[in-house]
Amino acid sequence: MAEPKYQWGQRVKAAIDLFNDGSFPEQPEGALLVQTGDAGEIVKIGSHVETDTPVYLVEFGPSRVVGCLEDEIASF
Repeated sequence: MAEPKYQWGQRVKAAIDLFNDGSFPEQPEGALLVQTGDAGEIVKIGSHVETDTPVYLVEFGPSRVVGCLEDEIASF
């Protein structure tokens, strides 16, 4: 896996609006999950198998853990 830019436990914010791509079962596909600028905390770092890039699970609030790529989040 490529070296992650962000670390577990780090506070980040959404760099773009994040919409449900079908992987968030409690919301309809295409629903807005997180708005640009919303704050969250990285709770886990994994890897996208096909591209070998880091994927960050970011908790943006209660029951709102979203998988994000590096270009979808930014540090404070």
